[in-house]
Amino acid sequence: MNARSLPSLQQQLQQLVASPSVSATNPKLDMGNRGVIDLLAAWLDTLGFKTDIMPIDGQPHKANLIATLGSGDGGLVLAGHTDTVPYDDDRWQSDPFKLTERDNRLYGLGSTDMKGFFPLAIEAAKSFVDKPLQQPLIILATADEETSMSGARALVKAGLPKARYAVIGEPTGLKPIRMHKGMMMESLRITGQAGHSSNPAYGASALEAMHGAISEILKLRGEWQNRFQNPGFEVQVPTLNLGCIHGGDNPNRICGRAELQFDLRPLPGMQMDALREELQQRLQGSISDEKIRLEMHSLIGGVEAFEEPATSELVKVAEQFTGHSAESVAFATEAPFLQKLGMQTIVLGPGDIDQAHQPDEYLGLERIEPMVEILRGLIGKFCL
Repeated sequence: MNARSLPSLQQQLQQLVASPSVSATNPKLDMGNRGVIDLLAAWLDTLGFKTDIMPIDGQPHKANLIATLGSGDGGLVLAGHTDTVPYDDDRWQSDPFKLTERDNRLYGLGSTDMKGFFPLAIEAAKSFVDKPLQQPLIILATADEETSMSGARALVKAGLPKARYAVIGEPTGLKPIRMHKGMMMESLRITGQAGHSSNPAYGASALEAMHGAISEILKLRGEWQNRFQNPGFEVQVPTLNLGCIHGGDNPNRICGRAELQFDLRPLPGMQMDALREELQQRLQGSISDEKIRLEMHSLIGGVEAFEEPATSELVKVAEQFTGHSAESVAFATEAPFLQKLGMQTIVLGPGDIDQAHQPDEYLGLERIEPMVEILRGLIGKFCL
């Protein structure tokens, strides 16, 4: 175990940023993450971790990494995703794939969301490689968090990793997060019958049926917001956003097809399957014309809402080490998947979410040492 042969923290981040790993729903933009996984595996091998690379089914260019130091039936997982969102090259002041330091900031795609977490986790782990761990330290790197969550879903299917506690290093400004909303993206397709616009009897308008369906969706949104509230969130109610609509092809034709895509952010305690079923029933009830056919399907698998009890040991310890009370965020993470594996889970990282998915994404240098110290404290508490 020769920590001295590792690249420095900043050199590690430089190499991770330089390895493109964009995940996107557009196949033309989508990339693999094996370059990032292989770098992490090599560095963690050097430190004495046992590394297990798990290719994603049907996508050999994508993989998860489970790197384990020590053994036992408890322990701590330090988790992060290796992919980034697409980028607007012309809006960056510097090369997104070249780590650039200026104004006490490290600029680069993924520097805060969230490749930057891995060198910090490795730096913290270096302090424990020669210590007798009573429980394992696991560094987990996943694929496709920004799109399908295929990496996290594969872990749940495999029942791995096994540990008692998990910290996901998404950008939270060094504050522990114990709750976030879920994420559903749904499509409603209505098929009617096209015809000449001079006589409504010639067809059945999908757009007019969509008008009724949208009214029903907004009515249901209001009912959900009256039924469900959580004061722990800045926006205390579930949200539903009508994102885009497409339909018809000409003013003088009765619209034969229309599609609405919308986004629903449920609160903890709201079950996605139950929400979809209620939507389906209400929308079917809004259609009276036998010529109209309605179909709903999910655009993504969805991410459940997440809540770790305020009384859990991990939350209390994280509050102690950070000096901040646990909070909530509106964005979704892999936390509910790790919870399904039986781990107490929080989200806690050095970056800020307002830097994520933006041109000139950066990680402030002043965040590095405090985050490393927090991670050392957590490893010491749960692994020694």
